[in-house]
Amino acid sequence: MNAFKAYKACTPIAWSPNLYITLVRGIPGTRRLHRRTLEALRLGKCNRTVMRWNTPTVRGMLQQVKRLVVIETEEMFKARKQKDANHRALRPPLVISHLPAPDCSS
Repeated sequence: MNAFKAYKACTPIAWSPNLYITLVRGIPGTRRLHRRTLEALRLGKCNRTVMRWNTPTVRGMLQQVKRLVVIETEEMFKARKQKDANHRALRPPLVISHLPAPDCSS
């Protein structure tokens, strides 16, 4: 189990005021009830994230489609977004010179 899954397993979802829900599996081929639940959650396409209040109603909807979505708390969502931003940050260009090295034996 990687660190993210271990952290996710020990984070109490019930204590978080907001839940960030990301659709990670495709909708085609799912049951009509699951499609309607995803529609009610406003999840129409893969890799889209929505924020919902942590209420018993929303948790019940998530229980129905738990194999299609990933549920994160606010801290987990912000940490993931920060990691992505750091990964995509601009880096200085790598300059490679293919010219022969200057002779420094003088």
